[in-house]
Amino acid sequence: MNNKNYQALIDNRIFIGGAADVKEMMEADKADVIYDLRAEALEHDAPEVRVHTPIVDDAENQDESIQNAINEVVKSYKEGKKIYFHCAGGSNRTGTVAIGTLLALGEADTIAEAEEKAKAARAKINVKPEMKASLQRLFPEA
Repeated sequence: MNNKNYQALIDNRIFIGGAADVKEMMEADKADVIYDLRAEALEHDAPEVRVHTPIVDDAENQDESIQNAINEVVKSYKEGKKIYFHCAGGSNRTGTVAIGTLLALGEADTIAEAEEKAKAARAKINVKPEMKASLQRLFPEA
């Protein structure tokens, strides 16, 4: 059983969690790149591999920033990199990008299926309605 505070979304390649889990993740799994989804904070435990891809929490019409974050994760994945992405607590913005990443990589066919898989990886994922609305606009076929 996984006793880590962060989880693998895709085995040994894409990891998800919160900002407080960066140090533990880097010690145990050493990401090549970390996408920080927080708009509100810039301090980081691994600044040398951090890429700031902000999504504003509790704001509508985040389609562009969500799409950008998903595109960055997918690009790094296709380049063979080990990825970690996080927001503050690892539930809303992290969940949103996790769902979008699973859809973009063809690991799920619908938003509901992708959300189920993301929650299976990280139970605390809780995507807010405005983020889910963005995903529905970004993935209209899902």
